[in-house]
Amino acid sequence: MDGTRQGTRKLRCAIYTRKSTEDGLEQEFNTLDAQREACEAYITSQRSEGWVAVREHYDDGGFSGGTLERPALRQMLADIEDGLVDVIVVYKIDRLSRSLMDFARLVEIFDRNQVTFVSVTQSFNTTTSMGRLTLNILLSFAQFEREVTGERIRDKIAASRRKGMWMGGSVPFGYVLQDRKLVPHDTEAPTVKTAFERYIDLGSSTLLAREFQAKGVTTKAGNPPNSQFVIRMLQNPVYAGMARHKGRSFQGEHEAIVDQATWDRVQERLKANGRKHRRGRRPKNPAYLRGLIFHENGAAMTPHHTGKKHKEYCYYVSTHYLKVRHTAPSTAPQRLAAGIVEGAVVRELRRVLRSPEIAARTATELGKRTDTSEVAAALQDFDTLWAQLFHNERARIVQLLVQRVTVTGEGLAIDLRADGLKGLAGELMSQQEASA
Repeated sequence: MDGTRQGTRKLRCAIYTRKSTEDGLEQEFNTLDAQREACEAYITSQRSEGWVAVREHYDDGGFSGGTLERPALRQMLADIEDGLVDVIVVYKIDRLSRSLMDFARLVEIFDRNQVTFVSVTQSFNTTTSMGRLTLNILLSFAQFEREVTGERIRDKIAASRRKGMWMGGSVPFGYVLQDRKLVPHDTEAPTVKTAFERYIDLGSSTLLAREFQAKGVTTKAGNPPNSQFVIRMLQNPVYAGMARHKGRSFQGEHEAIVDQATWDRVQERLKANGRKHRRGRRPKNPAYLRGLIFHENGAAMTPHHTGKKHKEYCYYVSTHYLKVRHTAPSTAPQRLAAGIVEGAVVRELRRVLRSPEIAARTATELGKRTDTSEVAAALQDFDTLWAQLFHNERARIVQLLVQRVTVTGEGLAIDLRADGLKGLAGELMSQQEASA
């Protein structure tokens, strides 16, 4: 006999270890090894009860306990569902999870598969009501500790920002990071200074963006600057030597690229242009789908406007219907309210832009300058861009992305431009850089 009493049921014990960061994991004997050694010693002490450690290692190095999306944990849960584990052994409860709700889900899985849970340094049995109460109390304190730690980190970042310190994130165009401080870039900083000076003369972000494009200026991602990139640059107080945190600005430690007088003049010009847009009567809202929408019989559908009591109504009407005023029987409508059909197209664009396949294809078209995660993050920001655009710019985005809309009896058939996604992703990525 090997120390196990005759007749004692063999209990297969899975050891789970975790460390939140990857620091120190390269050492020959790291914290994961220490946790495993303590668990193995505990299992050895229970050998007379039939405890035996399984050969499989379940080690999650560099994964937070605030989520269940961890490779080793997922593998262990799969093995539990397959009936390969009887006991889970950990060094501490928070190694398995720091979330009370997540742990409740884990305990439910354990119970369903008749698996018990043991903490080497916190002795209790989850099969009893007292053990469950103890577990919930310990988990509540673990979650409380995690939330307090998060609050301390946020408070530290806020205090550092109030002192003007750089606390990480995307480095703004015009600066480089040296010794954790922003330093003006040799070639980008003069471009930023020129942007502020030229905007005072031009008063147009679109014209200024075109000037930079003609000169071959590119963003940090290698994309040509557009009007949104220019506007966000002009509104970013970092260039006046300020540090921004949650909508407030504080005197920064870094060197300003533009002087305070120039900054103030540009802000006044931006406000004046904004008032002009709001005060002046804009032309009729452009039809987003002009030249793109067709009836199922092949006839183009053209925008038509009508007015009543100072209100404007817009429709898309079949040109064939306008010419002959009668058509062959068709289940597809001859006239559609512009707001309805344009809203449907924009909703479809939002859905498509969230697709991982679209992000991957767009990243491939952009080339080696970006990866799929960057493109996906940019395309997810489409709603933010859309909310900030005037009607003319919204129409331009639709024209960029949509190839054809066909009105049928069943609804709308929308064909998109594959090459348009590349341009939109570039604009969104430029926008994110400028807002950093």
